[in-house]
Amino acid sequence: MTQELKKLTEQASRLGQGQIEMTAAETEVSRILQICNACRYCEGFCAVFPAMTRRLEFKSADVNYLANLCHQCSACLYACQYAPPHEFSVNVPQALAKVRKETYIHYAWPKPLGKLYQRNAALISLLSAITITLFLLGCLNFYSSNMGQGWAGNFYAIYPHNTLALLFGAVFGYSILALFMGVKRFWKEAAPGLISSGAISEAAYDSLSLKYLGGGHGDGCNNEDDEFSLWRKYFHHFTFYGFMLCLGSTSVATIYHYFFNLEAPYPLLSLPVILGTLGGIGLIIGPIGLLVLNLKKNPLQADVSQDAMSRAFILLLALISITGLGLLIERDGELMPIWLSIHLGFVMTFFLTMPYGKFAHGIYRVAALLKNAIEKRHTSRISVGSD
Repeated sequence: MTQELKKLTEQASRLGQGQIEMTAAETEVSRILQICNACRYCEGFCAVFPAMTRRLEFKSADVNYLANLCHQCSACLYACQYAPPHEFSVNVPQALAKVRKETYIHYAWPKPLGKLYQRNAALISLLSAITITLFLLGCLNFYSSNMGQGWAGNFYAIYPHNTLALLFGAVFGYSILALFMGVKRFWKEAAPGLISSGAISEAAYDSLSLKYLGGGHGDGCNNEDDEFSLWRKYFHHFTFYGFMLCLGSTSVATIYHYFFNLEAPYPLLSLPVILGTLGGIGLIIGPIGLLVLNLKKNPLQADVSQDAMSRAFILLLALISITGLGLLIERDGELMPIWLSIHLGFVMTFFLTMPYGKFAHGIYRVAALLKNAIEKRHTSRISVGSD
């Protein structure tokens, strides 16, 4: 009897410690979701609310999971009878957005870099881009042995291929490692359960189609008022698939170089150039559209403290595309080395900041969608805690 009592006491102590360890933002989400769990008016709106009903309590891991499952369509905010100025002050998208920002730091690897970036995202992005670009411009005289003799669009006459491959490969490899370490921790804390092919297929479809950016009823998001619009979904599609086309362009060029001994520059109608051009156009339309929506949004729909980070990420994507297309246009001109250096500076900055901001959230969101698909295949009511 004494042993059982001791065990129960230890479990209660651990539970209490878990509650104390929750941040203010996580505690607020837990409060709000308890109200939502009693109301359930929004149960059919998106993946967050069915996932919520599968829980009896909300600890740190649950809250972090639901925060990254939320697509911030804001349909629930405008439908809620308890939203501000009601005394309950239920604002699900804003509360989850605040926790989502904390997850960027919580799961960041190494964590100090996550904290540094969250505090100074816009400044770090700007200074990194300027510093790297100036460094590359300073290297022009060292590497450009063929300058003045006509480079004819040959980027490797400006910077040797092996130097670029080593430099960018190392930075990209570090970013992938940091993202992997972060999502690994997120996955471990989420305790997702057994992965099935059906769950993978569902999560892949939900991710690639941006299903939950369709809003509560498929009519779109509430961008700045209670009117539905699909523009946010469209701009996300332009951004995502523009990025994938650019990634495809780089991948094809790598295959050409290493497997077929076909070196750049490639003809304008070659596959790498076509994919890169289409991707660049998408990465201009998408980010600019998202920036406009971000500037017009209702402050109640999001965490305004993240505006600098969000806008820095959006502008960085747009500037990568603008300088990339400028480089394509000017590749046979006298200003090509300048365009190349500026473009590479923005690309390097993007790689360095990938694991610590909005790009990382995309990875966590995919993991959250996979966990949601796994959970849906279990019929029993569950309560998953952080420990």
